[in-house]
Amino acid sequence: MDIELTHEQDMLLSTVRAFMEAELYPHEAEVDTLGHVPPELGRQIEKRALEVGLYAANLPEDVGGGGLDYTSMALTEREYGKTSHALHSWIGRPTEILLACNDEQRERYLLPCVRAEKRELFGLTEPEAGSDIMSMKSNARRDGGDWILNGMKHFISGPVMPDFAIVFAATGVDETPRGPRKRITAFLVDVGTPGFEVREGHRCVSYRGYHTFQLEMSDVRLGPGQILGEEGRGLELSGQWLGMGRIWVGATCCGKAERLFGLAADWAANRKQFGQPIGHFQATGFKLADMAVELKAADLLVMNAVEKAERGTMSDADAAIVKVYCSEMLNRTADATVQIYGGMGLMEELDIQRLWRDSRLERIWDGTSEIQRHIITRSILRPLGA
Repeated sequence: MDIELTHEQDMLLSTVRAFMEAELYPHEAEVDTLGHVPPELGRQIEKRALEVGLYAANLPEDVGGGGLDYTSMALTEREYGKTSHALHSWIGRPTEILLACNDEQRERYLLPCVRAEKRELFGLTEPEAGSDIMSMKSNARRDGGDWILNGMKHFISGPVMPDFAIVFAATGVDETPRGPRKRITAFLVDVGTPGFEVREGHRCVSYRGYHTFQLEMSDVRLGPGQILGEEGRGLELSGQWLGMGRIWVGATCCGKAERLFGLAADWAANRKQFGQPIGHFQATGFKLADMAVELKAADLLVMNAVEKAERGTMSDADAAIVKVYCSEMLNRTADATVQIYGGMGLMEELDIQRLWRDSRLERIWDGTSEIQRHIITRSILRPLGA
């Protein structure tokens, strides 16, 4: 990415790149073949990340995190995107909404996550409420001073079986100018709580080794101290995480696209047909040119949104634009790279087919391309009264 780095950012990227060369890249093929990260490998990555200061780098220094600003985080996530999520997710970046923990919750949930003593899941998506969050069926009702939680979540992703989950559930209905609206609350639910079951869900062909989990809640009794933030303010909390999460997806897509572009350019320069490098043929050369243009545009979109986030002016539409463009740019780049390689692009011996498979998920998780376009459309029409 062609931006002027500060001395600190240059040192950070050197650390990240050296870490990935030593700890992540050598294990890509093995993890993809096995379909899981061996526990000893995951813990090794976790331990080394703590030693070099990369673990919890997204959280403030006053809670023990690395205190990286948004620009530095974008640069870091872009590098992580060059490898499998199954591997780089072991370099923990605890969910930022845990900063809403009160004093007691900080000791029980936030700080152990910063120290790699605990892992959390972000439990929002349901079988019948993926993009349509307000259709969620998970609910919690009062019972004296407690809450009784029921429902199901799926496609909840994480590198390893968690210690607790942040579970979103409806706790009532509010009347709004646009009609009745469910009041959503976030709960901290420990694995092992009676009635709370966590198990591995479906296996995905993208990012093999990165797990999806299914959460089932059956009359789970939770005390008032298990609410994260305030009752009824769960969507605001989730929005804080999803907005920047979509920027990080955009950044990782740019990193993966850069890796694919490098592979495609090298092949086009060295693979010969009809007595000359295939990159000399317009059909191939123009693919490379389009990749370069789109990657440049995607990087600029990410950094523009990050600058707005630093100023506190980034909108939902800004994040949606980054998410939809960068993820679709990556898919075009991955597909073009396979085409440039021809049959070799689909052979298991090369990285291309894995990067191609991994790229496909980016248009779906953290909000599908269709949802991002809906957010963008809404931002255009609402100011006009439509």
